[in-house]
Amino acid sequence: MPKNINYTVIGAGHGGKAMAAHLALMGYPVTLYNRTPENIKTIKARKGIELESFPGGPHGFAKLKKCTSDLKDALADAHVVMVVVPSSAHRELAQACAPHLRDGQIVILHPGRTCGAIEFVKVLRDSHCSAEVIVAEAETFIYASRSVGPAQAHIFSIKDAVPLAALPAKHTQKVLEVINDAYPQFIDGGNVLQTGLDNMGAIFHPALTILNTGWIEATKGNFQFYIDGVTPSTARVLEVLDRERVTIAAALGIRAMDRYGMAQDGLRRHR
Repeated sequence: MPKNINYTVIGAGHGGKAMAAHLALMGYPVTLYNRTPENIKTIKARKGIELESFPGGPHGFAKLKKCTSDLKDALADAHVVMVVVPSSAHRELAQACAPHLRDGQIVILHPGRTCGAIEFVKVLRDSHCSAEVIVAEAETFIYASRSVGPAQAHIFSIKDAVPLAALPAKHTQKVLEVINDAYPQFIDGGNVLQTGLDNMGAIFHPALTILNTGWIEATKGNFQFYIDGVTPSTARVLEVLDRERVTIAAALGIRAMDRYGMAQDGLRRHR
């Protein structure tokens, strides 16, 4: 049954294709935007994405309402804008969106990473965006997914609960209500400092990459990041670094999740 909320998914990578396809299979009108036309030409020609999934998960051909590299066109009819791009692209994207956003739209960063929503809102303000929009961020990406072809995507799993917060936090409940039919997995994340400082990737991703640079180059990336990359020594480094994240959060009155247990899991795997 068609749903009455128009979603625009920005980004046609591993995550964006999976999200666009899943939303379309749920019956929502979905527009997929990617700034590089070449990357979506097959999706545009087929007018949709073939989605594979885990047993019992969403699958099938997902017909999209629109597939475009024109950002103004992509945002024109959107009620909810799902931003699924690397956090390094948030600033540039906010600048590009500023002239085209409309009153009442909701923009959600998937995920916000560290201070993503704060940066996005500031850039919109600095770009003289006059539209009254709500910007929110997810603590992490709801899917484990991968692009497996030019018009194909695979979802390996869907998280059961993902914290989400709007900026300001008084708008969080409204965002959750709007997207609840599609994504009941999103829960109140408190505020964007909470979701940002609970971002384990800010510590684990760069630290493990730097500590495993030699191995990454030698194997051309052919190793499992958290399994092969976490040894007793690297786990101890992660513990110290992550303790600093939790301490900073506590100084701000925020109870951040302690990821020490994850480092300990890495230690146990190598004993």
